[in-house]
Amino acid sequence: MKTGQFLNILAILLLIAGFVPLVAAAENETPDAGTTYYNAGIQLLNSNEYQRAIDLFDQALASNTTMISQSDALLYLYQGKSYALIQLEKYDEAIQTLDEGLAVYPKDSMLWNNKGYSQFKSGNYQEALKSYDMAISIDQNYTTSLVNKGDTLFKMGRFNDAVDAYSKANVTDPGNKLAMDGMEKAKQAAASEIPLTTIALVVILIIVAGGAVYYLKFRKPAEEKPAEKKTKGKKK
Repeated sequence: MKTGQFLNILAILLLIAGFVPLVAAAENETPDAGTTYYNAGIQLLNSNEYQRAIDLFDQALASNTTMISQSDALLYLYQGKSYALIQLEKYDEAIQTLDEGLAVYPKDSMLWNNKGYSQFKSGNYQEALKSYDMAISIDQNYTTSLVNKGDTLFKMGRFNDAVDAYSKANVTDPGNKLAMDGMEKAKQAAASEIPLTTIALVVILIIVAGGAVYYLKFRKPAEEKPAEKKTKGKKK
């Protein structure tokens, strides 16, 4: 499965239903600076203006976040900023933002999933698996993380484990194309994989054959002892 499909999954999750709601100010009450920056950032994010959205999210975080933290907006801010950084392929910065968000919302499965994806793109597959497992432990029906976990396991060459992850994703979302395609590819890879015992046997045979050839080709013949001349002792 192409790794670019991760972004499609994230995009669907984060942009569905207009991505996230804007924070409404109380009636006849002027919103604070943090709320204003947040709302403007969300609008830019929905327009795919990722860097400008990040700049406004940073301004929101630097302002008083009391109002936005009274709703889920602060969580959406961390989700949105990390998503924008991922789109710009700034994975290290995305991980830093996600860690900040997880310090406040340690039980948010999407933050853990996005962290796993950022770690995957950074080549840190083992840590990515840990993040996906955290997301799945929070939400066992999180199809996205199950598929992402399968893709990571496949990348690591753990084909049977990848089949298991894809199978679970297909249970949580029957007929999911990404899960089904990944499962089929992982099954084919597992079936064509040479067993380790066979590889070891082949290596041993090659070593033995090589040693035999070397011995026959380069060994020196044993030197023959010179014939001894037999003499009779003189009689006195």
